[in-house]
Amino acid sequence: MAAALTACSGGSGGGGADGKAETEKKPDMAISVNLTGDQAKPGEPVTVTLAAGKLAQVKVSDGKGGELPGKIADDGRTWTSERNAAPGTDYKVEAQNTDSQSASARFKTTAADKVNKVAIVPGKGSTVGVAQPVSLVFDNPVKNKAEVEKHLKVTTSNNTEGSWGWFKDYTGNDRVDWRPKDYWKSGTEVKVEMNLNGVDSGQGGGYFVRDYVTDFKIGKDRRLQVDLDAKKMSVVEDGRTVKTIPVSAGTPGGQKASWSGKMVLMSKEGTIRMDSQTVGLGDSYDKMVDYSMRVTWSGMYIHAAPWNAGKFGQVNASSGCVGMSDSDAKALFEMAQVGDAVEVTGNGSKGKADIGNGFGEWNLSWEDWKAKSALNGVAPQNG
Repeated sequence: MAAALTACSGGSGGGGADGKAETEKKPDMAISVNLTGDQAKPGEPVTVTLAAGKLAQVKVSDGKGGELPGKIADDGRTWTSERNAAPGTDYKVEAQNTDSQSASARFKTTAADKVNKVAIVPGKGSTVGVAQPVSLVFDNPVKNKAEVEKHLKVTTSNNTEGSWGWFKDYTGNDRVDWRPKDYWKSGTEVKVEMNLNGVDSGQGGGYFVRDYVTDFKIGKDRRLQVDLDAKKMSVVEDGRTVKTIPVSAGTPGGQKASWSGKMVLMSKEGTIRMDSQTVGLGDSYDKMVDYSMRVTWSGMYIHAAPWNAGKFGQVNASSGCVGMSDSDAKALFEMAQVGDAVEVTGNGSKGKADIGNGFGEWNLSWEDWKAKSALNGVAPQNG
């Protein structure tokens, strides 16, 4: 019918010398989409292909105000989304070609059988010390580590060099941290975007069904330096020692020894109950402890220890923590911030804690840390 109408109009319009119609109706625009129907598989990009001609623009929206960004190929025939189609989502595809014709399509992805979630440190809007890494702990296993890492983006105000690294958290869950090459510079502003909606964790992990974002700022450059030989802690701020504290650290030669190496002040917990049975030390102690600041998940703290008053600066005789007087502990608690570096040196320690027992990545060389990236240390989108 369309062909007949074209021929008829051409014959009645006094065509040109070649006998062709002055105007010829172009065929309708036709597109195909790689995802179709109401049971489309999520977790992959959307590809829109034009049957003939060139695409001018494509919009893929989810009905909730969200859109999948994408790019048209150099030949103009295909458009591919930069993000994956998310589970359990209705999508509308609207395309236009260079002749101002349009075409549309719809599809719906299946819901996720299992959903993966992320616990994020530092928290949004926080100010932390120079040793604090970005840390993501996943609810479910992450087999597709490289695919997940591709969707993580760190942006800093001063182009800090850093890399992601994968390992097991103290809980046994999969974890990925972003550590700068060296301690952060004070005043650095950091934004972390986790564009994970629609990403497949791999076998046993399920899909991510949302994006995450956090931002934080690096505060004062403070380092808590514990010398096990001298039985003292030096509080160093911006390269200057501002306080020296006599301490009694862990008893050398066994499980009651302190960890050594570079660690991070994880949290300021204040007055807490410490029970030796929870850390495998029998009935050694069970008491309320003031000005407690956590250094490892396994129970190493910096805190007030008035029961060891005669041992500060003299002998290491605690059950693994770094103890000091009430007054020194109070002053330190007031000035310290989460993320401060904790550096323990000297003899009599039980070695370095496992990397996931707190934030132990600072004990690795830069090259060894980069090797823990699923992308061989080349973490795209980091800035």
